[in-house]
Amino acid sequence: MIHPHLEKEKYYWNQGLTRIAGIDEAGRGPLAGPVVAGAVIARPELIESIKKAPEYKLIRDSKTVSSGQREQAYGFITRHFEWGVGWCDHLTVDRINILQASFLAMKKALSDLRRKTRKDTDVILVDGRNPLPNISIRQENIIAGDRHVFSISAASIVAKVTRDRMMMNWHEKFPEYGFARHKGYGTKFHFEMIAKYGPSEVHRKSFRLFGKQKSKAQMSNQIQNIKSKSF
Repeated sequence: MIHPHLEKEKYYWNQGLTRIAGIDEAGRGPLAGPVVAGAVIARPELIESIKKAPEYKLIRDSKTVSSGQREQAYGFITRHFEWGVGWCDHLTVDRINILQASFLAMKKALSDLRRKTRKDTDVILVDGRNPLPNISIRQENIIAGDRHVFSISAASIVAKVTRDRMMMNWHEKFPEYGFARHKGYGTKFHFEMIAKYGPSEVHRKSFRLFGKQKSKAQMSNQIQNIKSKSF
């Protein structure tokens, strides 16, 4: 099991920069629903005061903990840390593409963090290789940051739990797709339900929703048929 470290944060703390925010997103790959980003600041004095709490060890890459553990970690993070969250819905994903929607969600998370704290962030640590464009805050990209960097791991949990809760709400409206099971990802069952019922209003129409077995024209026709019946 890999536990994230604080080496990146300490590097900046030693320069007198204490407001270091990790940023990560959840939901770039699913066929439906929003892309969500979290931003979490890990400050040195706070870490020292809470690091012996059992929930502290649950703060790691959101993909490596169970849904129940994520909920525990989310509660712990949102009680003790400065944090923000932002998202772009499926319509925005379709309009500007998933990468740009991810960037916009991250900027919204930073704006939410700024609104809650009324303080500026010194440095942002961004998961992945793509720099956040058109932003004046100093930033560093870290590949696999959600696995190795503490504040990014915390942000990954905020993003994942927030998105999962949103998909549970969509499940209430469209139970036939099984969003509660797969949260919109492209499982075999999900593709089968799309083939059976057609896309719902929350599906990303710019994504390949029918796997390889249907052409774009077939997909477009079925979408129009569903719209005429349901919307």
